[in-house]
Amino acid sequence: MLFSYPLMAVIQEICARIGRVTGAGLAGNIRKNYPRPILYAMVSLLCIANIFNLGADIGAMAAAAQLLVAGPAIAYVLLFGVLSLVLETFVRYESYVKYLKWLTAALFAYVATAFVVHVPWAKAMRATLLPSVSFKSDYLTALIAVLGTTISPYLFFWQASEEAEDVSLNQKEQPLRKAPKQAPEQLQRIKIDTYVGMGFSNLVAFFIILTTAATLHGAGKQVQTSAQAAQALEPLAGHLAFLLFAIGIIGTGLLAVPVLAGSAAYGIAETFKWHASLELRPRQAPKFYGVLAIATLIGIAINFSGLDPIRALFWAAALNGMVSVPLMVVAMLMCANPKIMGKFAVSKPLKTIGWIATAVMLLASVGFFATLGK
Repeated sequence: MLFSYPLMAVIQEICARIGRVTGAGLAGNIRKNYPRPILYAMVSLLCIANIFNLGADIGAMAAAAQLLVAGPAIAYVLLFGVLSLVLETFVRYESYVKYLKWLTAALFAYVATAFVVHVPWAKAMRATLLPSVSFKSDYLTALIAVLGTTISPYLFFWQASEEAEDVSLNQKEQPLRKAPKQAPEQLQRIKIDTYVGMGFSNLVAFFIILTTAATLHGAGKQVQTSAQAAQALEPLAGHLAFLLFAIGIIGTGLLAVPVLAGSAAYGIAETFKWHASLELRPRQAPKFYGVLAIATLIGIAINFSGLDPIRALFWAAALNGMVSVPLMVVAMLMCANPKIMGKFAVSKPLKTIGWIATAVMLLASVGFFATLGK
């Protein structure tokens, strides 16, 4: 988490800059500047990763709810899936985003959990600053999954699209290529917003890893399902830790599902030049909301396949990590292209770290495939 932070923050800043400078999302910019096969390939990869991840998140929320209040897991799958779709479709985006921002407080349940379990802090700090490295298959699989859940395709598309959305909704603002006087204020806002947001993201991820290491791994527990995880966690850490962890899973899912479905809908809408905005009513952007609904419904349907939600989340993260590589390459080429970014092409330091992040994701993916089956 410590070493991935600058990599993920820089990539997110680059995507935000592309959206704010051009007034279009990633798919819109690829459509304008690259051959159609590249556009279709990028958006297809995004949708595959997003829908699988979306289904895994809905399943994880359902499993957590089942453990908290009992009842059939499939009922909670339908509840959370339909609830997310209804809120995203019928609540105005300006209002909905306020609820989502407050919902991020649920993520601190993971931080709180770490303080109600026994953590060997000195050992944890040493391992944080000097992480162990291995070239074994299981290590590299976990590595690409950890990177894929923080450096994710849906985050690239979502941040660029939301910057473009803010420009289109605010009459006083224009793409920075057309209104360069707005650049100092807007680029500074993007930098602060991105680095603070990604900092909290990595802090929460750090505490998730810390809690799991101090309880399940520390006790030598091998878990394959969410039910096993909960059953093992409660006697080791107490009911409060288990409760906080379960609440964190539900809160994280409620945050992730609309972003996953929304970024897929934005990507497809920009590809085919459809009206696309969460601020519009469904009748004003029927194709956009149609994609959003289809993505959510497929995600719900995935949970009828018998996949365990925890394993699904893990493999969704690994898939995100692999899909990220070609998307990052395209984003890096766009952000440095004066034809696209004008005089706002990214600086050399930002570009260097962005390419390092891309290389890290590529090497992790190659390592994963090279050791697969060993």
